[in-house]
Amino acid sequence: MRDPLSLLTDAFTSFLFGKVETTRLPVRTSTGQAQAVYLPTAAPGLGDSGVIIGREVYSGKGYIYDPFQLYGQQLPAPHWLVLGESGNGKSALEKTYVLRQLRFRDRQVVVLDAQGEDGVGEWNLIAEELGITPIRLDPAAALDDGIRLNPLDPAITTTGQLALLRTIIEVAMGRGLDERSGFALKVAHAYVNETITDRQPVLTDIVEQLRHPEAESAEAMNVDIDDVRAWGLDVALVLDRLVDGDLRGMFDGPTTVGIDLDAPLIVFDLSHIDRNSIAMPILMAIVGVWLEHTWIRPDRKKRIFLVEEAWHIINSPFVAQLFQRLLKFGRRLGLSFVAVVHHLSDVVDGAAAREAAAILKMASTRTIYAQKADEARATGRVLGLPRWAVEIIPTLTPGIAVWDVNGNVQVVKHLITEAERPLVYTDRAMTEASAPAAAPAGSGPSARDDLPDELKAAEWEAEQRAALIQQLNESSQSTVA
Repeated sequence: MRDPLSLLTDAFTSFLFGKVETTRLPVRTSTGQAQAVYLPTAAPGLGDSGVIIGREVYSGKGYIYDPFQLYGQQLPAPHWLVLGESGNGKSALEKTYVLRQLRFRDRQVVVLDAQGEDGVGEWNLIAEELGITPIRLDPAAALDDGIRLNPLDPAITTTGQLALLRTIIEVAMGRGLDERSGFALKVAHAYVNETITDRQPVLTDIVEQLRHPEAESAEAMNVDIDDVRAWGLDVALVLDRLVDGDLRGMFDGPTTVGIDLDAPLIVFDLSHIDRNSIAMPILMAIVGVWLEHTWIRPDRKKRIFLVEEAWHIINSPFVAQLFQRLLKFGRRLGLSFVAVVHHLSDVVDGAAAREAAAILKMASTRTIYAQKADEARATGRVLGLPRWAVEIIPTLTPGIAVWDVNGNVQVVKHLITEAERPLVYTDRAMTEASAPAAAPAGSGPSARDDLPDELKAAEWEAEQRAALIQQLNESSQSTVA
C-alpha cells in the first residue's frame, strides 16, 4: 500500500500538470489489415541434413528428409510408404529422391522396377545416365542365356533356401504347406545339398528328388517310400513351373556371373512380367531373399530398397512374412525399405491384412498424394492422420503431398531441377495425366496456379532455384554420417 506522502505528491502533480497516464481509445481493424502485426509461424522442420525434397506450402521453407539422419531421434524405423493415384507425382518423387541420395558416397539403392514401356522399365533412363545396366528378368530372354537368379545359390543359407522354397510353393498354391508336403520338401532339399558338391544345386535337382525320393528318406521317419513320393507330388508340380513352365529360364540355373552388387544403383527390371499374374509375388520373394543374403552386409553403407507395385509383397501373407524378417534384420544394418502402392485398400482388405498391418506399422514415414475422398478417409483411419490432413488430400494437385514423419505432418510441394527433369518425366509419366498435371512441380511462370487458394505461397525466385541446385551439388562432396 502506498504511503500518504506519495499519494499527496501524485495529487499535487496531477493538479498542476494534468494526469500522467492517458487512456487510449480502442482501435477497430480487419484481420487483413492487422496481419502484419502478428508474425507468421510455422511448424518445426526435420533438420537441415539430408535430401532436399521441396518446400512446405504453408511456410515456404525448404523441406529436407533423410531416414538415416532421423533414425533413432525422430524416427523409430527408417521405412517409408508412398501412396497415391497415378499421375500425381509418386514416380517423380521416387526418382529424384534416389538421384539425390546417390550424391552421398555411402548410399546404395536397389529398385524393383515393375512398370515400363517399349520393352524397358521406367528406371531405364536413370540407369543409362549412371552407366548401369538393369538386371532384366525376362522368361523369353532367360532361355537365350539371360539373367538367372538361383534360389539355391550357396550365398543363401540352407535355412534361407528352405524358407524361400516354401514361400514360392505357398504363393503359387495360395495356401500353406501341410506337414506331409513340408516334410517331403525338407527331405529333398537336404539330400540335394548333401550330395551335389561339384556345382550349384538348382531347382531341377529338387524336382527330380521329389519325384524319386531316396529310400533312406522314408526310413528315417519310418514311412513307406510311396507315401513320401505322394506327399511331394504337388510340391514337384509347382516347382516344375519354374523349371519347365511359363517362368522357366529365370530361376532354374546357377546365378548369372557378373551381377555387380557393389554398384551405387541396382535396377531389377520386372516390366516383362505380367503384373497381375502369380509370377510377380514369386519373383519378388526370390529377389528379396537373394538380396538379403548377397547384398545387405555390415559395411556401414546406407541402403535403400525401393519396390514399385509393392502390393504384390504386402498382399501375400507368405511373401509379406519374408519381407517382415528382411525389414527387421535390415534395420540393424542400415536398410530403408520404400514401398510404393496406389491404394491402401489394396493391402489392408486383402488376404494378408495382419501381415500388411505389421509392415505398415514399421513404416514411420508416410507420403500421401491425391486420393478420392472415400479413399482418403479410409487412409486417414488406418494411418491415424489428423482430420485437416484427411480433408485436404482430395484437393491436392500433382506434385503436392501430405507427409507424415512419425507424427510431424506437413504439406510439401516436390521440386525438380532442370537436370533431373528429362530423367524423371518419362513417356509413361506424360501419358498418365493431362499435360498441365505432367508439368514439373515448381517450374515455369505458372508454378502457383496448381495450388488451391488456401495453399498458395510466395513463388520461389531464381536465386532459390539456384540455391537448391547448389546445395545438391555440395552434398556430393560430403558424406552424411
